[in-house]
Amino acid sequence: MLGLFGLFGRAPEIQRLDAAVRAVGLHPRLVPDAVKIAAVKLLRAHGATAPEDTARAAELLAYCMIGPDELAAATDQALADTVAACVDNAAETGEGLAAGLILLTLQAGVLQPQVVERHGLRVDPV
Repeated sequence: MLGLFGLFGRAPEIQRLDAAVRAVGLHPRLVPDAVKIAAVKLLRAHGATAPEDTARAAELLAYCMIGPDELAAATDQALADTVAACVDNAAETGEGLAAGLILLTLQAGVLQPQVVERHGLRVDPV
């Protein structure tokens, strides 16, 4: 995923995710490598390998990590509203790629408290 000791550069999927998060106002260095790797694995597991799938995942990661206001400022309010609706749907169903990405940010400790509050996110104990 990350190349052997950095000798061969980053994997194309990670580079694509880096470019996608940068495009929505989140600097790639603010996204931990473990989150990037897990996000790419989630994308693969859901058969979401197209560039537009990576862009949607990046929008969701940015929303979760920088919050709706910052995402709206970096892109536009319509995108922030669309992603918010996606988060609501994922929180309701608890399934799918979006739910996996939200859980990933929650477990990694990078989910904005504002997003948790706004959407009533929580992890049920097993």
